[in-house]
Amino acid sequence: MKIGCHISVAKGLYKASQRAHEVGAESFQVFTKNPRGLRPKKLNYADAEKGVAYCQEHGITLVAHTPYITNLSTYKEDLHEVTIRSIKEDLHIAETYGAIGAVVHCGKHTGKGEEYGTERMVETLNKILQEYEGPTKLLLENTAGQGTELGLQIEDLVKIRNATEYPEKIGFCFDTCHGFASGAWSEDSFEQLVATMKETGYLDSLVAIHFNDSKTPFNSRKDRHEKIGKGEIGEAALAKFLRSEAFQNQPVILETPVDDEGEYEEEIRYLHHLKG
Repeated sequence: MKIGCHISVAKGLYKASQRAHEVGAESFQVFTKNPRGLRPKKLNYADAEKGVAYCQEHGITLVAHTPYITNLSTYKEDLHEVTIRSIKEDLHIAETYGAIGAVVHCGKHTGKGEEYGTERMVETLNKILQEYEGPTKLLLENTAGQGTELGLQIEDLVKIRNATEYPEKIGFCFDTCHGFASGAWSEDSFEQLVATMKETGYLDSLVAIHFNDSKTPFNSRKDRHEKIGKGEIGEAALAKFLRSEAFQNQPVILETPVDDEGEYEEEIRYLHHLKG
């Protein structure tokens, strides 16, 4: 298990890699673009090469995250085309950064119904992945269930992956806050969550974990991250992830609210303490 956090890539991948190492991160996550936009800035390949080399030297694992505003299930043709183009760009950027995966949020059916939304999401994933042959996987992240979000349950995510033409190019990222807020797990049902992951084959394709406490209660359907041990999930429940044999091969990445990335240093130490 490699415990880490989200780091800004505004000053380039090399600086982000150094910053991750400074705060004690063994893994870290970066956005491929502005999280609220779809236009990429010019990719600095020389800087990316230095960053990749630095990560390899220090044994740091990188995960990329695509912008929040894409919708894999949009019924609007113009947004559909933009989403496909954008995530293709994201996969290229993530691969250039040496990322093991590029996290994408599941689709929203926006009133068209779950069946339509799921079918549209599968169609979009097929178009994104049909020409991609790189090593970076596209990682479907479970959602909190806000609005018309799809992908709340483990079984739903596995069905979506298996329905595509390219399941081998798709993996999963599990967010602890989203799972709690969607009603997918709590401290009492942790063992059942792990059992479901194993039985469905989800665990075999799990590539990363977003590690967050929740500001809102169980099954609230609201995505509000909190620092570890200070939210509704609590340290005892979250420690089960850190101690479970099922998750020892994954990077565990903090996305908790901070004013400065330096705050992650103390929280990373705290996670190592909880892990024991």
